[in-house]
Amino acid sequence: MERMTAAEAIVEIMVQEGVEKVFCVPGESYLDVMNALYDHDHIQLISGRHEGGISFMAEGYAKASGKVGVCLATRGPGAANLSIGLHTAMQDSTPVVALIGQVEQAFRDREGFQEIDLAAYFRHLVKWTAELREASRAPELLYRAFHIARTGRPGPVLISLPEDVLNGTADMRFQPARVYSLPRPERESVARVASLLQTAHRPVVIAGGGISARKSTDLLVTLAEWFRLPVATAFRRMDAFPNHHACYIGHLGLNAPSYLVDAVQQADVVLALGTRLSQVTSQDYTLIRPGTQLIHVDISPDEINKVYRPAIGIVADVGYFLEDLLEVSAGGMTADLMAERESYTSGLREAYSAYSKPRSNHGDRTVDLEGLMHDLQEALPEGTIITSDAGNFFGWLSRYYRFREAGTYIGPTSGAMGYGLPAAIGAKLARPERTVIAFAGDGGFMMTMAELETAIRYQIPVVAVVVVNNMYGTIRMHQEKRYPERVIGTDLSNPSYAEYVRLLGGHGETVRSNRDFLPALERALESNRPTVIEVMADPEQISAALTIEQLRRGWQHNGAAV
Repeated sequence: MERMTAAEAIVEIMVQEGVEKVFCVPGESYLDVMNALYDHDHIQLISGRHEGGISFMAEGYAKASGKVGVCLATRGPGAANLSIGLHTAMQDSTPVVALIGQVEQAFRDREGFQEIDLAAYFRHLVKWTAELREASRAPELLYRAFHIARTGRPGPVLISLPEDVLNGTADMRFQPARVYSLPRPERESVARVASLLQTAHRPVVIAGGGISARKSTDLLVTLAEWFRLPVATAFRRMDAFPNHHACYIGHLGLNAPSYLVDAVQQADVVLALGTRLSQVTSQDYTLIRPGTQLIHVDISPDEINKVYRPAIGIVADVGYFLEDLLEVSAGGMTADLMAERESYTSGLREAYSAYSKPRSNHGDRTVDLEGLMHDLQEALPEGTIITSDAGNFFGWLSRYYRFREAGTYIGPTSGAMGYGLPAAIGAKLARPERTVIAFAGDGGFMMTMAELETAIRYQIPVVAVVVVNNMYGTIRMHQEKRYPERVIGTDLSNPSYAEYVRLLGGHGETVRSNRDFLPALERALESNRPTVIEVMADPEQISAALTIEQLRRGWQHNGAAV
């Protein structure tokens, strides 16, 4: 046993858990934790400008590193600001530990300064919450927090830290341990899956975030090649399967193409791997039709039978499941079925290739985003990590950019705006050897652009590509669908983001035509400084498929009126 303060014990647990980066906005309610961190120079404390930004940094860092992200915030307003990143971590199944300062215990329930019942406030937003009420229990609660965050379906946890408990001393018990908690599937269930895949005529695989999190893409590639399986990726999980592979058929995101939706709806077997079959992935819960045999594999039992009743539901680590499935699948298929499957998968691949191939457009008055995607694809170094906000600009990225490697896309399935820049900062800290590009719209970018100063202060050379069309584009699109020409509340004005970042000490460029984009990108990468490239886009082109005028006319797209 060692005698120390609760704050010192908390930092000692961080050391034992391998924490290297902690993200915060400093607050007086947890000064004792900050002071304890001062004595551990191998844990870098990143101090940001807004709790929403630092929570996105911690979440992006966790995704890019495969480790638990850690963030600190003060009570009340700080905690409320932090909640957006914890909600994102929950919906994205990202392991994050949030430590929040709290008012002194003697002042509780008196509406003390900045008082919120933190455990109650966050209970439905995170996997687990607790409050430290005795200094001696700090190791117990911190060990449990890291365990819950990373096991089962990963996610965020939160511990409330009353200020007077943090500086309390006690004899602390530390007992480092390694917990093995990745379940293997039953052999009988794996054999049943193999039998279904060996006899299916129209199978489809849906690869979710569990594939990337468990670094199981190579196993899935082997399975797809063995059975000639067409593979689609779940919403914002485009990098879970290499997009250039002959078995890849597209992304089940917002406004998924009709050929892809039809393929899943007409499938006789759907193998869903490490995905919770969210509202977007399932196209508003319409994707799996009666008669389709759904095989749902997920590490969390709570995800099985949550929306769809599977023919086979398997609670297992997807990596172990794929290993075992490949082991029992030596029998293969008949020659006739193999030929049929080849033709079926090739047809879907051809549809994807036609849908996703960007043209090398070079607009003169504004930047054509399809052409920009073509140029990004050609110019970015191998292994580049792209983060993004939510917004209509994302439609060009999800349709045209082809991700070749797992772990190279980081985005919020929660649809959180303002995510791209701070997540890029977190990702660059996790993978400093990689080029990291933040892709954002002008609406979302301004929500967290103060974190540019954080990037400059810590010399974190991320490149933000900001699409400027002077509107909240997604809401304007829905506005024009439902109430054509009745525009209210969605127009924006913008400063020069390029000038803003230059004032802070970074590199900034304004691009008004496609031919100027690649030279600007090259200069940005060579500068090795935080950079903003503001891209002046055509506001009339509201999405990757439609103009505002087409929306107003109720133009037909993908076989349905929009």
